[in-house]
Amino acid sequence: MNTQRKLAILADAAKYDASCASSGTRSRNSVGGRGIGSTEGSGICHSYAPDGRCISLLKILLTNFCQYDCLYCVNRVTSNVPRARFTVDEVVQLTLDFYRRNCIEGLFLSSGIIQSPDYTMEQVVEVARVLREVHDFRGYIHLKTIPEASPELLQKAGRYADRLSINVELPTVQGLETLAPEKDGAAIRRSMARLRVHIDDAKDAQREAAKTRVMSMPQASARRAPAPVFAPAGQSTQMIVGADATDDRTILSASAQLYGAYRLRRVYYSAFSPIPDASSSLPLAAPPMVREHRLYQADWLMRFYGFAHDEIVPAAADGSTGMLSLDVDPKLAWALAHRERFPVDLDTAPREMLLRVPGLGVKAVERLLVARRVRRVRSDDLARLHVPLKKVLPFVQLVDHRPGRALDAGDLASRFRAAPVQASLFST
Repeated sequence: MNTQRKLAILADAAKYDASCASSGTRSRNSVGGRGIGSTEGSGICHSYAPDGRCISLLKILLTNFCQYDCLYCVNRVTSNVPRARFTVDEVVQLTLDFYRRNCIEGLFLSSGIIQSPDYTMEQVVEVARVLREVHDFRGYIHLKTIPEASPELLQKAGRYADRLSINVELPTVQGLETLAPEKDGAAIRRSMARLRVHIDDAKDAQREAAKTRVMSMPQASARRAPAPVFAPAGQSTQMIVGADATDDRTILSASAQLYGAYRLRRVYYSAFSPIPDASSSLPLAAPPMVREHRLYQADWLMRFYGFAHDEIVPAAADGSTGMLSLDVDPKLAWALAHRERFPVDLDTAPREMLLRVPGLGVKAVERLLVARRVRRVRSDDLARLHVPLKKVLPFVQLVDHRPGRALDAGDLASRFRAAPVQASLFST
């Protein structure tokens, strides 16, 4: 099989993994003609998948052969799909060729499990080692690690990769046991814990090295060995949404636990996609894509807006179905359910409460805090911030605006549902 055919098969096989972002790494450039690549992203061409995801990495599997039989996976051992396998050198050359042609900014590499977890992980790490040590590649590398692989291999992977990720696959242990019985949830979390320790140790070493450099600056110094680096862009994971009956409350609870215990950079949510010859244990249809979008919005609220996961989706005892509303975004849904907390006076409210106003993003709140130091905030100020006024004004009080009975109107929720405001994750 030629390389082009392998690329078609193994790039298509990798499309179900959503966790291929390239953010958070340290700056690294080619200087004076040494090395190749950069993590700056300048001049990088971006392409878009049919579902709207931006792709600027060569996103492939080393192989889609796999000895596991995870029911939700198109590459499972019992799946009737074309199979292919790259050599280490083929992946290295593809990465360099695509980078030189300005098509990508780095590599996202995962793999099916062949022979053994250690053997597969050795091959994945060898790709990164050859790129870094032989070709001095300075672009971005994201490796999907295998939790059952030895700790030594995971540690080696972190020396070459900018980001490492281990997929928890499903939000509950029960779901994993049902749909992927060969995978060990405890092993996944042990590997996450090891990665966290290595990442924290590397950061501590870098801080100590920086202190040492500052203290020795007045002295003529010899060149010092750089502090060790381990996955500077951290670790991430992915959950499949809609492959079982797990509700959104449970999914967000699992995410909150992962963020707290392992300091993950991101939890990615991937809507289940029906696969050929699927098991009867799987749903016949995919969940609505808007559910995946709402989970990302809720995740954003937990990470940047100070919301607890159990605030976003109330407990069943409070009459909740355990699911996020598909009609309105989760921040607006919370505000509609807690009208007693509004209107918020933009001149006096603390930052924590401003962040809970629908339509006000983090940047807008920071600018309001600066502006109100010198004068009272007016409606025109909100317009200049380009916030969605129809969404914001019912929930705020200004020197020239009082929401009056609008906040208590019974049709307020239906008005938002009838004419929804499509806000990005960055201006929730």
